Amino acid sequence: MANPLSSDDLASLRTDFAANLAYRITQNAVTKVGVQDVAIDRAVVTSTDHSVSHLLDDWKVTNQKKSGRCWLFAGLNLLRVGAMGAMNLKEFEFSQNQLMFWDKLERANYFLNAIVETRDRDVDDRTVAHLLGSVADDGGQWNMFVSLVRKHGLVPQSVMPETQSSSETARMNGVLRNILREGARTLRELDGGEDVLDKARTEVLAVVHRVLALHLGTPPERFDWQWTDKDRKFHRDGVLTPQEFAERYATLPIDEYVCLVHDPRATSPYGRTFTVEYLGNVVGGPPVKYLNVEMDLLKRLALEQIVAGEPVWFGCDVGPQMSMDLGIWDAALYDYASVYDHEFGLSKPDRLVYRDSQMTHAMLFTGVDVVDGAPRRWRVENSWGDEKGIKGYWTMNDSWFDQYVFEIAVPTRLLPPELADHLDDDPIVLPAWDPMGSLA
Repeated sequence: MANPLSSDDLASLRTDFAANLAYRITQNAVTKVGVQDVAIDRAVVTSTDHSVSHLLDDWKVTNQKKSGRCWLFAGLNLLRVGAMGAMNLKEFEFSQNQLMFWDKLERANYFLNAIVETRDRDVDDRTVAHLLGSVADDGGQWNMFVSLVRKHGLVPQSVMPETQSSSETARMNGVLRNILREGARTLRELDGGEDVLDKARTEVLAVVHRVLALHLGTPPERFDWQWTDKDRKFHRDGVLTPQEFAERYATLPIDEYVCLVHDPRATSPYGRTFTVEYLGNVVGGPPVKYLNVEMDLLKRLALEQIVAGEPVWFGCDVGPQMSMDLGIWDAALYDYASVYDHEFGLSKPDRLVYRDSQMTHAMLFTGVDVVDGAPRRWRVENSWGDEKGIKGYWTMNDSWFDQYVFEIAVPTRLLPPELADHLDDDPIVLPAWDPMGSLA
């Protein structure tokens, strides 16, 4: 390379740093406590009230523990609101473990089908490398959640409770990755026609199913459901399949929802639908599809849905400008510019282009504070247990929504007609590695 660091360069860097008193004072602070404790803007903290004008939640939060199942938890938390109402229960959870079992198995099949489809490409082809690198992940998207519920139904958590591996997925996922990458090698190297490939794929899936059953238990085909409601009245539904239970108690018409995204890149026109190559879980299920809209519309529809009495599933880049202890997100919560004497200048579209930001987490909006018709802050139900935030709930100031929220799921009927008319248009296909294909 043409420009190595010389001894003069190193001496100059050291001298310049040592000559600045502010740097040395900040160094003393940051080497003693966490940089967030030094950078936090107390004015933002003291001006953030956790109350909101429109509040929906009066239930306890859930806990995904050491797993990446936030998208499943957020989806099931959305559905449990209607289930609690239908069964007159104060608390209820659908089984997150049951849905994860089916997602892992379906996603293994989706992966193996993609490997067969791309087997004529080099193993270091960018798409193949992406497939091999993202195998057996926990994360997902709204449309993937809908596909699982529609195909495999739902059960109460008591029917298929959490296990050690559902709450801490790393070891199980490591085993699954090994099995699936080994299966990918077999399928890529195998000589033979479709029947030969299908037999090999089925053999790999049998091993995946065995691993999942050992770690997570076996999903029930039928179960006996009865309960006592919050008024101490006893109810009995008898024996139900998971599909029957979902049809009866998942009261929201999630098939009629659309996933709206805010992708402000110059290459992403508003008012168009998008999909991402090889993003999905159920082969033959509806594709993951986004409708790109401007931020003002995204906010307005989220606000309208909350005011109408329904929480909102959303996806965001959860880590930046977040306080775990205070349960606050604000775009200016930490003044890193003053700490580092550097203006951080990447815009939201720049952060997508240069891989500094993408959707990493899904949660629910369960409240909004509206002033003069506009949102000032948002109440968020997280799935990190009740020891983080304010008993598991968080406050998102509207400045953070602008910068780090990427998508929401809302009923199609809420869309302006000029956008709804384009939902059936052929979507723009983004490559598999595009940041909009990231998994919550």
